[in-house]
Amino acid sequence: MLDPAKVLVFQAVVRQGSISAAARTLGWTQPAVSQQMRSLERAAGTPLLARSSKGVTPTEAGRVLLGHAEVIIGHLEAADEVLRRFANLERGTVRLTAFPSALATLVPSLLSRLRAASGAEVELLLSENEPPEALDALRGGVADVALTFVHDDLTEVQAIPDDLRGLPVGSDEVVVILPAGDARGGQPTVELARLAEDDWIAGCARCRNHLVHQAHQAGFDPRIRHQIDDYVTTQALVAQGLAVSMVPSSTLTAYRYPGIVALATAHPMRRHFYALHRPGAERVAAVRLVIRLLRELSQRT
Repeated sequence: MLDPAKVLVFQAVVRQGSISAAARTLGWTQPAVSQQMRSLERAAGTPLLARSSKGVTPTEAGRVLLGHAEVIIGHLEAADEVLRRFANLERGTVRLTAFPSALATLVPSLLSRLRAASGAEVELLLSENEPPEALDALRGGVADVALTFVHDDLTEVQAIPDDLRGLPVGSDEVVVILPAGDARGGQPTVELARLAEDDWIAGCARCRNHLVHQAHQAGFDPRIRHQIDDYVTTQALVAQGLAVSMVPSSTLTAYRYPGIVALATAHPMRRHFYALHRPGAERVAAVRLVIRLLRELSQRT
């Protein structure tokens, strides 16, 4: 098989009309170019250049090879142009995985800013995952960026694992939702201890741990009747008086079901968001752009 690099040197020799001129163009020495041509002719099994005092011209076999060399150059130039567009943020695909409430609130704003920043050339491919699964997707190369969260009271959960990189991108308050008309809903805040006898709806595993921890801090074990990771369904059940729940306030921004009231707790609780990626992923221009836009969004909230 012919060495593509030597074919490209051959093309330069033919274009320049002499080995010495090609050497100057390539920044090589003349003996080095001559050696490349001899090696290429040995591999081809036939002379490729006719040499004279006036320079070199391709033989019939050389003209055939030159046609192929021009095709190779065309493909390389096209590839170079595509890669420049990637480097200049003109195109690329970023796979982002995020928890449901981020997909409903933060991500639409991100998509809008991404389109304004890059036109339609940087595409964001979305998937839904709670934080533990999102980390698995990131480590497994299934996602490029993961939006995760941790609660401020669960200090044993590491916000940015040691094997990943990331940055904070905002937070929201965790509130209690009760049926509209519940007597305890008449105040701006509520003590969790007042809900000790209620049935509860818990969300994802991390949210459930947060609920249980907060209830224990208030002196009771929550009676969790339902585990539902869908905030519209949770609100609907609460509105019917079937249970109470603890939800992130941003979910009520995405959709607020009629017939509920949301109260801050007497001791405020927050959920903190992080954009995570594998080490080195920020070197990819499209990924770097998405991370920058997430940072800007967090600074505006």
